[in-house]
Amino acid sequence: MTGSRIVSMGHYQPSKVLTNDDLAQIVETNDEWIQSRVGIKERRIADTETVADMAGWAAEKALANSGLTAADIDLVVVATTSSIDRCPNMATRVARKLGITAPGAYDINTACSGFSYALATVDHAIRAGASKNAIVIGVEKLSDITDWTDRSTAVIFGDGAGAAVVSASDEPMIGPVLWGSDPEKGDAIVIEGWRPYIQQAGQTVFRWATFALPALAAEACERAGIKPSELVAFVPHQANLRIIEPLARKLGAPDLIVARDVVESGNTSAASIPMALSKLVERREIPSGAPVLLFGFGGGLTYAGQVIRCP
Repeated sequence: MTGSRIVSMGHYQPSKVLTNDDLAQIVETNDEWIQSRVGIKERRIADTETVADMAGWAAEKALANSGLTAADIDLVVVATTSSIDRCPNMATRVARKLGITAPGAYDINTACSGFSYALATVDHAIRAGASKNAIVIGVEKLSDITDWTDRSTAVIFGDGAGAAVVSASDEPMIGPVLWGSDPEKGDAIVIEGWRPYIQQAGQTVFRWATFALPALAAEACERAGIKPSELVAFVPHQANLRIIEPLARKLGAPDLIVARDVVESGNTSAASIPMALSKLVERREIPSGAPVLLFGFGGGLTYAGQVIRCP
């Protein structure tokens, strides 16, 4: 095998909905203020669900959609930045929930770019012959580490999980990854200390994203050997509509399908890309085999993106 492909997707979101009007009862804000600044109308908040629960349910759905069984999976990778439980890691917890025996299993933490990083490492493992069928998951329970008295962050984050089954392929359908970071600005988003809260320098992140990302997204396409204008869909990290929509326009594809899951889900960090992609696939909004640019960015400040072919 010379490459890998995404076979299927799955996602999970808690049933509890927290609207902007609900938030206005908690902190000084209102619906118009939130929508004008980040484009979010509501977000899902986990109640009794743990990070491992959400990851497992998203992975279970992806596996059910794949035509494979737990016995076929030999690698599980989980991207998360909000897991309070450190050992055993989330990947082994998910493997146990799904009945996957003896897989390679590891977690990865590059915050909002985590899914793209995890997908790249799985693609590399398959290309190297270390894996044949893998499950890649992005999951966050950011409500655990959100300061609900801080208006600048409380309005942004939500909970959820997205997962992909990735298998070996004769034809590479996951393009070369473009990844990197800007450590000098790494303290713009921090989750530090014991039982910490997310702290974010929003304007610093916004300026960095709007300035740096267009060229990086174009480079990710170049590595895949396609022009941005040839893309059918764009699934970026769901951080802020004021970042997503200008970036999509700068790609220069007038009929581009753009994921805007941030409106109904908020910013779910490592879960945002797989969750948004899973919904687009489920609704059949992207043709099978169509080129899709995934691009994550955020805490670190890390970034990673690759062009995939839609399952």
